[in-house]
Amino acid sequence: MSIHEFAHAWVAYRCGDSTAKIMGRLSLNPLAHIDPIGTVIMPLFLFIVTGGRFVLGAARPVPINYWLLKNPKRDIIWIGISGPFANILMAYIIGLMLKFINTHSILGVLLNNLGVINLALGIFNLIPIPPLDGSRIVMGLLPSKASRLYASIEPYGILIIIIMVALGIFNLIIFPLIDIIMDLFGLG
Repeated sequence: MSIHEFAHAWVAYRCGDSTAKIMGRLSLNPLAHIDPIGTVIMPLFLFIVTGGRFVLGAARPVPINYWLLKNPKRDIIWIGISGPFANILMAYIIGLMLKFINTHSILGVLLNNLGVINLALGIFNLIPIPPLDGSRIVMGLLPSKASRLYASIEPYGILIIIIMVALGIFNLIIFPLIDIIMDLFGLG
């Protein structure tokens, strides 16, 4: 979570928006990114309700002021992809580290779990449903009018994601993709 949000804040800062920096969000400190409902209450509730079979959480989104970006259409793509890229890169680095660590040791198990979580977070956030990061990439690629229309579904995004989970769509697309990349990175 911290690496993901830090990446968004850092890229936004590099693109001209210092809002996250001013608000103390250009930080790897997890406390800067905790959202009481999305990071604590919702995951705990889902864990209890599903008997540990499904957990979904969210960090407090990094504030972005599009008016401060040097090139908003281009920069939103870079900002959107930076969080998932940071997570996938972290998973890859952890996979490299696991080549030199006993994977059955406590450290090996912890690192493996951290790698899997980072990979899942990165892939999940690339889904092009607002408010996920994949939607920011799509918005940057679409013409302005189409982008605004696409962005208008954001209030329903979480509901769409929950429906997709309930229908098993993630089981068909996202989880197999995560499994393939886990094998490539040496996680599992």
